[in-house]
Amino acid sequence: MGKSQSKLSTEQLKDLQQCTQFDKKELQQWYKGFIKDCPSGELDKPEFQKIYKQFFPFGDPSKFADYVFNVFDANKNGKIDFKEFIVALSVTSRGTLEEKLKWAFQLYDIDNDQTITYTEMLSIVDAIYKMVGTMVKLPPDEDTPDKRVSKIFAFMDKDMDGCLTFEEFKEGSMKDPTIVQALSLYDGLV
Repeated sequence: MGKSQSKLSTEQLKDLQQCTQFDKKELQQWYKGFIKDCPSGELDKPEFQKIYKQFFPFGDPSKFADYVFNVFDANKNGKIDFKEFIVALSVTSRGTLEEKLKWAFQLYDIDNDQTITYTEMLSIVDAIYKMVGTMVKLPPDEDTPDKRVSKIFAFMDKDMDGCLTFEEFKEGSMKDPTIVQALSLYDGLV
């Protein structure tokens, strides 16, 4: 689905309906917008960063956008085609809590080894803090990325081995209403 075409074929629509929470009409609308913004049919990292910059003009979202791009880019070819885009959008906007947690886990698991290390989480949290800039006032025990990650690890890393498995991440996330709320941020918007 990397090559641009003006409309999705019947087969493509059926495939996308099976792997997303969008109906035929929604998929056609999303595709129309995607092709308008990405005439080549693919989105590269600099373009993806530009989109994030529009939403976070008072911070620097470039590093966080890189991490999100890497999760959207399912086939790891350095580009996001429409299917990769719409599947990720479906999960983040309409997926179950379990699907959203798996997606978030992938985001934090930078090296894809099925665990999140303190360093990996610190990289993501640091990128988030840079992205939101001074727009968010944080409590003193979370006012630096290191404090926030230390707090998360103290709460989630049950076996204290310095890394989080998906089960630890899931269990800890479900007990923290701020994480569940953040994962549900886009519900109903798309």
